[in-house]
Amino acid sequence: MVRLPGILLGIMVAGAAAWPGQAPAGPGAGERCVVDDRDRQVCLSAPARRIISLSPGVTELLFAAGAGDRIQGAVNFSDYPEAARDIPRVGSHTRVDLETVLAMDPDLVVAWASGNPEDQVARLLDLGLTVYYSEPRRFDDVVSSVARLGRLTGTADAAAAANTRFLEAIAALEERYADADPVRVFYQIWDDPVMTVNDTHLIAEAIALCGGRNVFGEVERLVPRLDRESVLAAQPEAIVAGGMGEDDTSWLESWERFDEMPAVRRGNLFFVPPSTIQRPTPRVAEGSRLLCEHLETARERR
Repeated sequence: MVRLPGILLGIMVAGAAAWPGQAPAGPGAGERCVVDDRDRQVCLSAPARRIISLSPGVTELLFAAGAGDRIQGAVNFSDYPEAARDIPRVGSHTRVDLETVLAMDPDLVVAWASGNPEDQVARLLDLGLTVYYSEPRRFDDVVSSVARLGRLTGTADAAAAANTRFLEAIAALEERYADADPVRVFYQIWDDPVMTVNDTHLIAEAIALCGGRNVFGEVERLVPRLDRESVLAAQPEAIVAGGMGEDDTSWLESWERFDEMPAVRRGNLFFVPPSTIQRPTPRVAEGSRLLCEHLETARERR
């Protein structure tokens, strides 16, 4: 979990220059290099000015880094902040329109390491485009990602400011809920099939921050598929879900008939807008705050 003092001090003193993931300077004068989330060195001879974003989360990270106005194209559902809605589309994260991407002549493509089609990103690399793979898995990774993107785009000061705000928000939650009684939590990220996360996922770090205990935390797979009987057997005290939209709570309705679970019996069925906690961006601080408030309600209902 993020610890504020050392990390925040690094931001304040050195901006983004000293973040893990920055590669040693390359041979070219003024070249800026970082290591992406597949441990590849990515170098640019000048700050990126024409960027393609291949996931909604990546789009948010670029805006957080101060480079939103450099994005020439983004995939569907890139909807935050409001300005992202006006960016021309280059397909979806599962099927990118390569011709449109090439026509935009980007100097940087930021791909979603586990979400974009491997063959399509490989094709972009074969065509000589510079690709940075993004895959934040922890709070620290979010911070490092914003800093690295700020390095590549020449917006290190804006990136450092965004990271400071994020870390302060996380630190405040950590302090507030450090001694909170544990609450057994089932977090649902999909409905059909029912899916959750294990303890190596960013959402699980948010659960732990709030004093929650992920009932499927020890499952080997990052995003396990479940049957409802497994959830019943786990006896969660709180069920937290996203949905198909920012206001769609329908996934919770299907649990209401299972009143043998403490979560249902006590009325602890909670919704968190999915983009605030299921996208690995600084907005996870807001999603974590909402999650913490829900788990505090669950404690009060014991």
